[in-house]
Amino acid sequence: MLEKNTNALGIIFPNTYDKLVPELAGDRLIASIPFAGRYRLIDFILSSMVNSGIDNISVLVRQRYHSLLDHLGSGRAWDLVRKNGGLNIFPPFAQDTINASEGRIVPLEGISVFLKDAKEKYVVISDANFAANFDFNDMIEKHIKSGADVTMAYTREAIPQALLDMEGISKGLYFTYEMDGDRVTKMNVNPKTQGTVNLGLPVYVLERELLIEKVNEAYVNGNIYFERDVLVPQAGSMNLQGYLFDGYVASITSVKSFFDESLKLLDDDNRDALFSPGQVFTKVRDDNPTRYISGAQASNVLVADGCVIEGIVEDSIIFRGVKIGKGAKVKNCVIMQDTVIGDGARLENVITDKKAQIGVAKELRGSETFPVFVAKGQKV
Repeated sequence: MLEKNTNALGIIFPNTYDKLVPELAGDRLIASIPFAGRYRLIDFILSSMVNSGIDNISVLVRQRYHSLLDHLGSGRAWDLVRKNGGLNIFPPFAQDTINASEGRIVPLEGISVFLKDAKEKYVVISDANFAANFDFNDMIEKHIKSGADVTMAYTREAIPQALLDMEGISKGLYFTYEMDGDRVTKMNVNPKTQGTVNLGLPVYVLERELLIEKVNEAYVNGNIYFERDVLVPQAGSMNLQGYLFDGYVASITSVKSFFDESLKLLDDDNRDALFSPGQVFTKVRDDNPTRYISGAQASNVLVADGCVIEGIVEDSIIFRGVKIGKGAKVKNCVIMQDTVIGDGARLENVITDKKAQIGVAKELRGSETFPVFVAKGQKV
């Protein structure tokens, strides 16, 4: 699976943006939100690291992580079962006076012994609130050539409205970069800027020794935020370089954005862009092929395996193991795995979480701007 061994280890923060999607991350973390029919959000960044030859990857969980542990298992699906390195899942690190759900400094300090014992020269740090196919080798190569202290990924786009509308959620929710060429001269914290900006993508590359030094310094001073407390104040003195990621990115900042980004994958170009150039790996479920019973109709849909469809499905994403009853109609919906939709039901602009049950002849109708959400295991 691995093309070559990259001299870098990976660190993934799977909880950072949980508060943005409380409906979807109620009993799970944002990294384990199902996406694209059969995947979880973490699959994309984890697979990108593996495809780039990074075979020592740590996931620093903080809360509501049982679903993620079940999904990742030993890391076999990503070829990360190894004597040295492989997939490491670190439990929460907290002190009585520090909120473990905020910031990177405390969990990074908690694995300081692991970082000191590691052999890799570089560290790739990433959140898991987005789906993208990332070439970390290219980013690391440009980091080395530029002589940067820290290389920071960014995209050229408008700030999502969901982020602009958020108040009081976090003191470092998102960042925009002011740049001189490729050098980041200033980081703006939670700005309300309209129009296209250099919007930070939470992916960073730096030397392991520098990370240990900066984390220890911040921890001693009582700081908890890596970006706000370490990078922002030192943007003028440190060599911070921007790395423009111009590939396909599906960022999840709200339930509405999850709905929109999911349905965008019905477009062949978007789907091809997300799933190339590297393969995306996920936990194998070994379901039977989907069955379309006599009278079923499907138009412009992305359907995973293990489904039984007797009704009509249009313009929708259907996850594994979904059952759609006879005479039911599902349009413009995202139906997560093992949902059961009764005979004659009508769903339009609806998101169902896992194992939801929609009764016979029930009707749920949202709008494209405000989809109806049915919680995990809920019966309607």
